[in-house]
Amino acid sequence: MSTKHEKIVKYIESLPVGTKISVRQVAKALQVSEGTAYRAIKEAEAQGLVSAMDRIGTVRIERQQKKNIERLTFAEVVNIVDGTVLGGRDGLHKTLHKFVIGAMQLEAAARYIEPGSLMIVGNRELVQKMSLEHGAAVLITGGFEASEEVQQLANEQQLPIISCTYDTFTTATLINRAIYDRLIKKDILFVEDVLANQQLAALHRGQTVKDYFTIVEQTGHARLPVVDEDFRLVGIVTARDVADASVDDSIEQYMSRQLHVVSPKTPIASAAHKMVWEGIELLPVVQNRKLVGVVSRQDVIKALQLMNRQPQVGETVEGMVVGGFEEVWNDDKSLSLFGEVNAQMTGSVGTLAMGPLTTLIEHSAVLCVQRNRKVDMVVENVTLYFLKPVAVDTRIEVRARILDFGRRFAKVDVEVFSGSERTAKALLTTQMLER
Repeated sequence: MSTKHEKIVKYIESLPVGTKISVRQVAKALQVSEGTAYRAIKEAEAQGLVSAMDRIGTVRIERQQKKNIERLTFAEVVNIVDGTVLGGRDGLHKTLHKFVIGAMQLEAAARYIEPGSLMIVGNRELVQKMSLEHGAAVLITGGFEASEEVQQLANEQQLPIISCTYDTFTTATLINRAIYDRLIKKDILFVEDVLANQQLAALHRGQTVKDYFTIVEQTGHARLPVVDEDFRLVGIVTARDVADASVDDSIEQYMSRQLHVVSPKTPIASAAHKMVWEGIELLPVVQNRKLVGVVSRQDVIKALQLMNRQPQVGETVEGMVVGGFEEVWNDDKSLSLFGEVNAQMTGSVGTLAMGPLTTLIEHSAVLCVQRNRKVDMVVENVTLYFLKPVAVDTRIEVRARILDFGRRFAKVDVEVFSGSERTAKALLTTQMLER
């Protein structure tokens, strides 16, 4: 039986895209308290079903697929530029495919306008009208208003016309930054990405130990989730738990209620770290308190290997830090990174900041372990026990050397040199992800 919370989320999902949603409306429609309605709407927002906009309210939007995640809705553009919607509110849920800056003659601008694009322009009414007529939304910069004729056209075309106080360059930069951030997120693999074609294997708490062994034989997983009648996760059972049990005993007698779970939106790297830290081979995936899948150590390893093969579309902070460093493999099987401390890597006093330094140390240690043994791993601990300031434009060497290499872990010593002077020293522990 579905809970009130789940019923509200399903109700919101059934609404047409573009529908405005309020706490009071949902509470009245489903006869629940406003507090319950508010929490469910927030859950729907986390699932990408609705979007909250200043001065507009909450609107039902189309859930974005992973491949289209770099596209912004016009509603999101309003929030990015702190804009005001002058017309065409019914089109706020639509996505923009590209944006065009109208700094050209009218005839020239027409060649660049396509349906689904966003025209960024000042107080040029002819360009605004032409854009709407060609299926493009309009973003007016400089705080200018739109004429009643343009606003009426926007309403007829169901294309937003937005006004913001920023200049054209700042506006375009803000939107480009938002798209750039989406591109970075597109490259990140989440738990939900490995659940797409997965068949869920779980035990109901009324089943027996015999049923457990049957599912283990079918799936190859010795760690299985246990659910109740509504498919809510209530426990975990392993081979060790039922080692001395009779085949006719109820599984509920032996299951563990100490649960380690992840959500579909948990990054694969976080799931990997939790598996290593807790020493488990399988994690249940829970959404709205219901079991929606499991992620195994094999799933995580395959996903991490896929991530390592992907080209980086958007540049991350780590990429900016290590991008200018050259990798050198030494004869003693240590690894060195050579590069200069640029201005972006420094703090307020012009010396190498702790964040970039830690990134370089961790990156060199992981590379060193991977060069010595082809394994997947997660960094478990970093201890920095020696540090001197390093000025901007200084050329440094980050040298990583393995101290101990076990079957499931590695200890790596990392030193940072400026010329012949040692400026930092750290010890890292990594744990292997074994199949």
